Amino acid sequence: MKKRINFTNKFTLILMLLTLTFTIQSCEEKEKESKKEVEKEIVVKPEKPEYFLLRPEVEKAYGYSHAVKIGNDIKISGAVSMDDEGNPTAIGDFEQQMKNCYADLEKILKHYSCTFDDVVKEDVFTTDMPKFLEVAGYRTEIYKKQFPTGSWLGVKELALPEFMIEIELEVHKSE
Repeated sequence: MKKRINFTNKFTLILMLLTLTFTIQSCEEKEKESKKEVEKEIVVKPEKPEYFLLRPEVEKAYGYSHAVKIGNDIKISGAVSMDDEGNPTAIGDFEQQMKNCYADLEKILKHYSCTFDDVVKEDVFTTDMPKFLEVAGYRTEIYKKQFPTGSWLGVKELALPEFMIEIELEVHKSE
């Protein structure tokens, strides 16, 4: 009887070892497949920045690019109310300066085949926050679907003393 029990124990032990071996092999195969899937997802294609100058001579003189697109994201430098030579326009007229900013921003968006619906962040810098708050309703004509995130900041001064408002944007262009 002792031999029979010993044989049964050995047989059970062998079965358990075989089951454990197949289970471990199965897990290793699944792990290898999982790693292959993850490796495929990690491949990232580097994007080359695409710069845009709205007023090349002015931007070169001041040392900036008005916009840069990398992948689906576009960063647009602050727009101010100026002519093509860099001279301030609509001096003393806050609302018109704001409209001029949005007109320039729209030109840049069109260059990248975007609209204000693609804007995800808008930061407004102003030397006169109460005046901005009076005319901020104009933005409903600009943002027809939804407003972007962003900040409104009262500042002491902008690049030139005649500038009362500057607006910068971040855009995400969907495929």
